[in-house]
Amino acid sequence: MNELDALLILNAIPGMGNATIRKLLEYYGGALKVLSLSEGQLTADQAVSPGLAAAIVQFPKDEFLRCEKAFVTRQDIRVLTFQDKEYPSRLRDIADAPVVIYVRGQLVSDSSPAIAVVGSRRASLYGMGVAEQFAGRLAELGITVVSGMAKGIDAAAHRGALRAGGATVAVLGCGLNTIYPPENEKLFAEITAGGAVVSEFPMTMPPIAHNFPRRNRIISGLSLGVIVVEAAQKSGALITADFALEQGREVYAVPGNVNSATSQGVHNLIKQGAKLVTSVEDILEDLSPHLRGATDETRKDAPVKESKDLTALTQAERLVYDSINDRPVHIDDLADRCGTDVLRMTVALSRLELKHLIKQLPGKLFVR
Repeated sequence: MNELDALLILNAIPGMGNATIRKLLEYYGGALKVLSLSEGQLTADQAVSPGLAAAIVQFPKDEFLRCEKAFVTRQDIRVLTFQDKEYPSRLRDIADAPVVIYVRGQLVSDSSPAIAVVGSRRASLYGMGVAEQFAGRLAELGITVVSGMAKGIDAAAHRGALRAGGATVAVLGCGLNTIYPPENEKLFAEITAGGAVVSEFPMTMPPIAHNFPRRNRIISGLSLGVIVVEAAQKSGALITADFALEQGREVYAVPGNVNSATSQGVHNLIKQGAKLVTSVEDILEDLSPHLRGATDETRKDAPVKESKDLTALTQAERLVYDSINDRPVHIDDLADRCGTDVLRMTVALSRLELKHLIKQLPGKLFVR
C-alpha cells in the first residue's frame, strides 16, 4: 500500500469528510500513518470522534483497494489528489476541495477558461434550446463547458459543446462505475471522448440523493462563472449558484417565461443581483479579463467566413437570414418580421440550414 492507496481508503470511509482528512494528514504527516494507528491512539489524540476512529480501523481496506483498482484499471481512470500538479488549480482553491478526484477522459489545462451551464432537469424546449445554443457558442470560442450530465439543461449543454467540436466536463454525483441517469450512456461516452467525466466518489458509489448537492460545488469550482438557464424555486442549479457566489465566481441568469415554474428560481437570482444575460456576448464582456486571447482567433475569422457564405444567397434567403441573430426566434415571429407566410419561410429556412448558416433548435426556434 502506498500514500495514494491510503488516501483512496480515507476518502471512501463513511463519515469522513475532506476537512477531516486534511486535518489528519496535517496532524500525522500522511495518510499511511493515519491508517497505521489503532482506535485507541486516534481517540487519545482527539483527532476524530470515537465512532469515526472505529470506522477507520474497521474499514475493509484490502478488499476495497482490490476492487477499486480493478475498476480504475479496467475503465482507464486517472486518480488525482489535491497534492498533484495535474489537479485543477481553480478547484484546489475552493473551500472543501475534494482530496481525491477520479477522471475519465482528458481534463483541460488550467490556462483554458471554463464556464458552467446548469438548470432544471424538467426543462422546457426553450430552455434546452438556449442551453445548447449558449454551450455551442462557448465551445466555438475555445471555452470548456462544465455541467452535471443530468437530464434537461445539463445534457443539452454537454450536447451543444460536443456538436460545436469543443470540450466539456461532466461532474457526477456517483462513482464513475455508474452512469447516471442510465439513458445518458451514449452522452457519457461522447463526453469522455471530447473532454472528461469527473467524480470525487469511490468507483462503486451509487447515485445517492445527498451526493448531488455536494458535487455542485465542484461544477462551480472548476469554472470562472455559472450560467443558470432554468431553475424552479427549489433547484439543484440554485445550489450551484450559491456555491459559485461563495467561491467568488460570477453568476449569470437567462430570463424565461414568467408563467413557468422553472423560471421562478432564475428570476429570483436576477432580483438578488445575478447578471441577466441574453447572449454569450454578455458573458464574454463581463469575463473579458479572464478570457483575453481565448476568443481572438474566432472573432478574427468570423467576418471573413460570413462574407464568403452569404455571396450565393437568394434575395428571399438573405431577407430571412438578416432577421435571425444569436438569440432564438420562433418561425412565426420570423414570418412577421419578413412579411411572408410560414410555407415560404420554411423553404428559405431549410436552404439556410443546408448551407450551415443557421441552426434549428427545439420548438421551431432558429439561431445563426
